[in-house]
Amino acid sequence: MEHRCGCACGRATDVSGALPAVVVAVALGYLSGSLAWGLWLTRGPRGVDIRTVGSRNIGATNVYRVFGPALGVPVLLLDALKGAVPVLVVPGLAVCAAFPGGRAWCALAVAAAAVAGHVWTCFAGFKGGKGVATAAGVLIALAPLAFGVSAAVFVLAVTITRFISVGSMLGALAFPIAYALLGGGVAQPPFLLGVLIALVVVFTHRENLARLARGEERRFSLRRGGAR
Repeated sequence: MEHRCGCACGRATDVSGALPAVVVAVALGYLSGSLAWGLWLTRGPRGVDIRTVGSRNIGATNVYRVFGPALGVPVLLLDALKGAVPVLVVPGLAVCAAFPGGRAWCALAVAAAAVAGHVWTCFAGFKGGKGVATAAGVLIALAPLAFGVSAAVFVLAVTITRFISVGSMLGALAFPIAYALLGGGVAQPPFLLGVLIALVVVFTHRENLARLARGEERRFSLRRGGAR
């Protein structure tokens, strides 16, 4: 029988279900994003703490620069997957069915938490990577067409400038613009997430911006030791 008393008991039930949904979604997204593949894969076979060499960053770019593609490429793929997988899986869990706003907003929360987990991973003293690969993973899962434009901007910028940092920032900034131009609303979760990710990526590249201003940023090369 449908409840029509007009009291707050129905809303209380919704709230009681929404809170666990939010906690679970954010926690799973953060824990997935926190998986410190750059730290673990280099420490295992090589016995090196990636935080002590190169740019001291656990992200794929530093791993590639120090160890080459044999470790750099797997770290890149795993960092992207740890963003894409929870975005695709978590919103479909039964416990997340009551997430406020539905699955789209649940996916946004999971995506934001995954990127935060990569940047501030609990497995490495809350100091992680710059969020680019994990952000790419979540954006592929949420809006593949807009991500394709973003990726094209990244490749073009790196080809012209040979600076990974420049490509990363321009690619991140291009995503929300591409999403809006391709028909997505500016009030939709992917656009809002894209803006948030762009801000985070620029923030995490603040040291690169300083090096660019001083003319000290290293240019990218496919050879080992050629990327920063």
